[in-house]
Amino acid sequence: MADLVTLTIDGREVQVPKGTGLVETAEAAGIEIPVFCYEPRLGAPLGACRMCLVEVEGIGKLQAGCTLTAQDGMAVKTAQTSKLAAEGQNATLEFILVNHPLDCPVCDKGGECPLQDLTFRYGPGSTRMTFEKLTLDKPIPISPLIALDRERCILCYRCTRFSEQVAEDGQLVAVNRGANSLIATFEDEPYRAPFSGNVVELCPVGALTSTQYRFQARPWEIQDVPTVCALCPVGCNTTVTTREGKVKRVLSRNHPEIDEGWLCDKGRFATQHLHAEDRIREPLRRGRLGLEEISWDAALDEAERLLRAAGSHIVTALSGTETVEQAYALARLVRTGLGAHNAVFPEEVSSALDPFRLPLSAIRDAQIVVVVGGDAVVERAPIVDLWLRAARRNGARVLEVAGPELDAPLADEMRAADRAVLIWSGPYGEGGMRVAALAAALGLHGREGSGAFYLPQTPNARGVCEAWAAADDADETDPHPIGLLIVSGDEAAADPAVRALAEHAEAVIAITLFQGLAVGWADLVLPGTSNLERDGTLINLEGRLQRLRRTVLPPVPDELAWLAKLASRFDVELSPHAPVVFEEISAKAFGGISFGAMGEQAALPAPTAIEDLPELEPAPVSVTAPLRLHRYRPLFSGAAVERTPELQFQRPAAEVELARADAESRGIGQGDEVVVSSNGTSVTLRARLSRTQPPGIARIAEEHAGALPAGVEVGRA
Repeated sequence: MADLVTLTIDGREVQVPKGTGLVETAEAAGIEIPVFCYEPRLGAPLGACRMCLVEVEGIGKLQAGCTLTAQDGMAVKTAQTSKLAAEGQNATLEFILVNHPLDCPVCDKGGECPLQDLTFRYGPGSTRMTFEKLTLDKPIPISPLIALDRERCILCYRCTRFSEQVAEDGQLVAVNRGANSLIATFEDEPYRAPFSGNVVELCPVGALTSTQYRFQARPWEIQDVPTVCALCPVGCNTTVTTREGKVKRVLSRNHPEIDEGWLCDKGRFATQHLHAEDRIREPLRRGRLGLEEISWDAALDEAERLLRAAGSHIVTALSGTETVEQAYALARLVRTGLGAHNAVFPEEVSSALDPFRLPLSAIRDAQIVVVVGGDAVVERAPIVDLWLRAARRNGARVLEVAGPELDAPLADEMRAADRAVLIWSGPYGEGGMRVAALAAALGLHGREGSGAFYLPQTPNARGVCEAWAAADDADETDPHPIGLLIVSGDEAAADPAVRALAEHAEAVIAITLFQGLAVGWADLVLPGTSNLERDGTLINLEGRLQRLRRTVLPPVPDELAWLAKLASRFDVELSPHAPVVFEEISAKAFGGISFGAMGEQAALPAPTAIEDLPELEPAPVSVTAPLRLHRYRPLFSGAAVERTPELQFQRPAAEVELARADAESRGIGQGDEVVVSSNGTSVTLRARLSRTQPPGIARIAEEHAGALPAGVEVGRA
């Protein structure tokens, strides 16, 4: 336990651990030290804005309070009790406002602006300046997502510190010096990075604004809904801002164990799909002239007919994006009502890793972290990549290994470390069983700060698997011939394997948001809903059960509503309300926790006892080519991204990513045109060299990999 020190702030005695920041110490005493530049998540404080000036006994000059730490016997006076400190803060605000435009009525930050608030509370009542304010070109589009208004910037450097010290992309910089200092992008290139949107939320004034949100709403006419992001398996906590029933923006909602208040750009900006032109708003049935709109009553009649005709010869293809309640309702319909137990999961995620459970924040405090599998973490679980960067900054040894096994020296290093973390990010997952077996072999169970994670490819893979199992414990039966294929969700509808399965089915029911994913091969299309339009629960990659809240009403009936009606035709009792469905599932799978008990921030369940794990055969490794192809699903892909114009520039280029050693041995340089070939199939791509990618693999985004099989040859074009 840290040593405690006693100090006084404005005459109040307070006791805190030695080294606690003075801002936090004052907060513990119920006293505010106002700040602009200070943000603990950005690393060491700078004292750049000088808003936090305080008087410290024994020191002749005012001090930047954010740069001070609690020391025994220290006596501090803030602006509340010190005339000198009050004058300093007043002068600081007067100086900041010298060239700041008085455009609060049209500024997007107006009404929720720290500069506004602190000026009213601590600033001068009027100005002494009579000269014209400095004006600059505005707004400057530093990317399709972010606009920069340099006139409003107060040079707090929050944005550049995030870019340099958290995301480590180095793309946002301060140029020039003194009064000519400006925020800019490196070489004036667009700010193209997976976490760029965080700078908008960090900015304490209206200098950096979202192009999507500009002039869309004011703080007094919006509603904020606490929910979680359902676009990747991390499950970041978010607040969704709505106005007049429409989603206007997504903000972070700091869960210190999951996301630390950061969001990726996909989770922050991929909202335009809600109003896409090709969104399905009425059921569609195939007729002689193709798909035609029908009423919901007719759609349910047709669905009943197809289900009865197929009987138990039904296969359900799930996306892994459904809520726990949706997956359970669908399972109850086909498993209980029709005895059809066959399902195609995007991946099967088991509970085998529960004994090694940790919060994601434990990655930051680890001594060694090994990422196994070869897929880029940022593409599968972007916030995990930020935790890895934090671990490196804290001195951790972070290694990436391409294959599914660890060599003896590395395994011994993992066993010897006090805090060791294993992360599985690759195609050899086998539902987490392999990583669990490896974690057990490394002795990670029961070691404080040690554990393992499996990074699924879909947001709710485990929740869907558990919901399906909770509906019925019967085993799968032979579905051939496939009388009916039920395709649940956009991801399943876009999956080539599901499309191939549809060719062998006598009929297909597709539940999807967009016409482009179902036209041409579905017999009945039922409109789906977005994650922003659902109530329910999700299980993230930690195994944490979180509450998803509906932010806006969907333009179509909720899936639970029509599934309940359809289930009643097969004498299956199913509620159309998510809380009631959850209570039924919870009694079977989640220890009876109630829907209402899940607060805005979910707790992580304790690790479970370790169970016997099956011995796994060594994962197959291709020896037919010097490099193995890793086809990955890019972060900026999928139906939501495709329908968000501002995110198109973030989509992956036609590149093959190679380790530097692999590229150098083949005479390949950065940006060279290369041919990737295997078994007579080839594609021509640009080479991108990576400092962190392990050797022996070539990473290519799915959309650029074509029909390439696993083993690849890479050579200059």
